[in-house]
Amino acid sequence: MAKAIGVGGVFFKSRDPKLLASWYERWLGVPVEENHSAAFKPESMPSGSYTVWGPFRSSTSYFDPSDKEYMFNLIVDDLDGALSQVSEGGAEIAGEVEEYAYGRFGWFIDPEGNKVELWEPEPDHE
Repeated sequence: MAKAIGVGGVFFKSRDPKLLASWYERWLGVPVEENHSAAFKPESMPSGSYTVWGPFRSSTSYFDPSDKEYMFNLIVDDLDGALSQVSEGGAEIAGEVEEYAYGRFGWFIDPEGNKVELWEPEPDHE
C-alpha cells in the first residue's frame, strides 16, 4: 500500500500573495522565492523539529480569534524574538507563550487574519 510520508506544503488563499509573502520575509525571515512561496529545507531546521498533520474538531476554539478554517505552524529559532518582530510589523499577538517538554509556543494574527503558531523546539527533542 502506498503511504504518505510527510507534509509537502501548506497552501492557502490570500488577498495579495506578493504583499503577504513580503511581510513574512521581512518580519520572520521566510525565504520567499520568485513565486511568493518558500521552501524550508530539512538541513535548515533545528534538530528535534518535525511537521505535524493534525485535524481538529470543527467546534475547536484553538484557532480563535481567527475565523479561518485552518492555522499553520512555523518553526522558529527564537520565539521571543520572532513574536517581538511580528508585533513590530503590525501583527496581533494572540495569547501567552506556552512551554512544554518539546518546546515553546506563541501565536499571532497576521495582516490577513490568519492565526499562526510559532514553535521553538527544545534542542534534540525526539
